[in-house]
Amino acid sequence: MEPQNISRAPVFLLMGLSDDPDLQYPLFGIFLFMYLVTVLGNLLIILAISRDSNLHTPMYFFLGNLSLADIAFTSTIVPKTLNVIHTRNNIISYVDCLFQLSFLHLFGCMDSLLLTAMAYDRYVAICRPLHYQTVMNPCVCGLLLLITIFISLLESQLQCLMVSHLHFCTDVEIPNYFCDPPQLFSLACSFTSTKAILVYCMGAVFGGVPVSLILLSYVRIAFSILSVPSSGGKYKVFSTCGSHLSVVCLFYGTGVGVYLSSVLSPSLRRGAVASVMYTMVTPMLNPFIYSLRNRDIKRALQMLLSRTVSF
Repeated sequence: MEPQNISRAPVFLLMGLSDDPDLQYPLFGIFLFMYLVTVLGNLLIILAISRDSNLHTPMYFFLGNLSLADIAFTSTIVPKTLNVIHTRNNIISYVDCLFQLSFLHLFGCMDSLLLTAMAYDRYVAICRPLHYQTVMNPCVCGLLLLITIFISLLESQLQCLMVSHLHFCTDVEIPNYFCDPPQLFSLACSFTSTKAILVYCMGAVFGGVPVSLILLSYVRIAFSILSVPSSGGKYKVFSTCGSHLSVVCLFYGTGVGVYLSSVLSPSLRRGAVASVMYTMVTPMLNPFIYSLRNRDIKRALQMLLSRTVSF
């Protein structure tokens, strides 16, 4: 079959998680529930941080933006998925596919870089407490956010540019419920070893660097905790970054799990099922992790809900 330019292929077919008609309505209900919980939970975190002046600190500034990115990230995928299940129309146009993967990488990269900024904040708070107010001032926090947005835009546009230069054969069936660039690369007829090396280099830069910085921050934090003489003091210091560490493990753990499942499993559909973890489950669980493990967030949420009930 002769390859053709992607611009001549008007549509792609999202094959979803299952072809079984009996599973479509349960999947619709599960995805809708998870989406509503994600949006509501992250909105509550944003409202609690904005309403409570005690939470107007660098850590919660980044947390509020992380919640906003999580809402946008899951909103890039789930509404289209729900529409496909409801209408049984699994067609997505070329332009919509490019928009989806572009926003997917934009907000996914923002999640990664915001977690990195939060790790740096914890490093400064624990390892350099006397300089914390000077180092993490509002200007620095704003600059870190701008850098995060700029790098995320750069990464998403590079991914979009890579996909737009691919050539596809006539039948373009994506064995997933969203336009996933790795799967698009595997379906392309023109994906060469040179392009593969470029993709791996981009992944190493935009994925490996944030992970390395987070690990470096926590290595320094671990040495600082070990220098604390009392066990109670060690627990108190560690508890200040416990929620963030849990979210980091969940975010990168699910991402690595999806990658390994796609490499080790011969079934592409199993990779699609694994993708649910980082596209839906992780953004849904983040608010619960912070609300259950963080006393300040828990107190702010209780105050917010009590004010809402009183009205």
